[in-house]
Amino acid sequence: MSDDAGNSTAIPLGPSRPIVRPVRTETGPGGQLADDVVELRLPAASAYLSVLRTATAGLAARLDFTLDEIEDLRIAVDEACALLIPDAADGADLTCLFSLSPDALSVTVEVPSRTGRVPKRNTFAWTVLTALAGEVDAQAGPDQRVAVTLLKRRGGRP
Repeated sequence: MSDDAGNSTAIPLGPSRPIVRPVRTETGPGGQLADDVVELRLPAASAYLSVLRTATAGLAARLDFTLDEIEDLRIAVDEACALLIPDAADGADLTCLFSLSPDALSVTVEVPSRTGRVPKRNTFAWTVLTALAGEVDAQAGPDQRVAVTLLKRRGGRP
C-alpha cells in the first residue's frame, strides 16, 4: 500500500496490526547510512517465527549473502526470538527492524517483556547466537522493552 506521495505504508493485518513497513533511510551498521530499513511486527508467539525467518532470508539474499550466511542469519534471528519470547508480556507484539547496508544486515528484535531483563550472555544460546551472527548485543529500554541486535556482515568482514 502507498499514500498519495508514493511512500510505503503499513499493510493492516486484522485490527490495526501492521505486518511489514518499509521505512525511509536511516543510520545503519557502523553509523553509516542504511540503504533500506524494514520493520516487521508479529504476535510474540513461536508460531509466527517462520514468517520472520523467511523475511530474514529474503533480505539477506537481496544483499548477496552466501547460502551459508543466509542460513546462519535465519537461525540467529530464530534464536534471538527464542531468547525473548518466553518473557514476552501477554498479547505482546514482537517487532523486528532490519537495516540493510551494502555489506551488512543489522537485525533488531524487540518485545515488551514481563521482567525487563536482557538475556544472559554466559549461556550456550548466547554463544551460538554470537557464532552465527557475528556481532550481538542486548538492551533493556523503557517500559520493560527488551531488544537483541544482530549484525551480520557479508563475507565475514569485520
